[in-house]
Amino acid sequence: MLSIKNLHASVDGKEILKGLTLEVPVGQVHAIMGPNGSGKSTLSRVICGHPDYVVTEGSITYEGVDLLAMPIEERARKGIFLSFQHPVEIPGISTAYFLRSALNAQHKARGEPEIDAIDFLKVAKEKAKLVELPAALLNRPLNEGFSGGEKKRVEIFQMTILEPKLAILDETDSGLDIDALRVVAGGINTMRSPTRSQLVITHHQRLLDYIVPDVTHVLMDGRIVKTGGKELAHELEEKGYDWVKREVAAGVAL
Repeated sequence: MLSIKNLHASVDGKEILKGLTLEVPVGQVHAIMGPNGSGKSTLSRVICGHPDYVVTEGSITYEGVDLLAMPIEERARKGIFLSFQHPVEIPGISTAYFLRSALNAQHKARGEPEIDAIDFLKVAKEKAKLVELPAALLNRPLNEGFSGGEKKRVEIFQMTILEPKLAILDETDSGLDIDALRVVAGGINTMRSPTRSQLVITHHQRLLDYIVPDVTHVLMDGRIVKTGGKELAHELEEKGYDWVKREVAAGVAL
């Protein structure tokens, strides 16, 4: 599904990713953990094509195609989705209108008929139940005046509507209480499929109690320095990152 090799990327002239290599096969959920400033959010933005981030070396292949050659909108049409760490408010555009427009853009790109407003609302109300999102929020401007938990639920609601092939979840758990975390994780789990992949970026192991990854990676100083199974997340929660830093310094990580 996603193949990243020797990726170097900079923002504002500062190199953040320094030779990152990562493989995410189709049907798998991979977790990326790491300390602040290690490059986790940079990775998500580079994959999605944020214009402020410049790739200086390396490659990203998505479904066998050069992802870096695709404009942002083409990446979205091809099924790449990013759940933002800090969702923005968009005044004047209702959540329902925004999502129907996005969904119909994908339908158009695939040569499929557009979905009308009535049929879309039927689907949307059913999907909203997955993340316990009040139907009334669909008519409000996107994220405007929403609580932090509501914004994160709307992000996952968008994912269930768009049904991406590759979902990148950038610290979706940040700012959520225990109940909201359970609900959001449940919505994410409904999207697990042999035909889809997920890249879950998080600081904390608690999210991975609900979304059990197939593989866990540790990202430090712009590179993947250690890879393991779900137990690695528990070890990081218990011990922190200093022991990984010592392994990297001794050349025994990975």
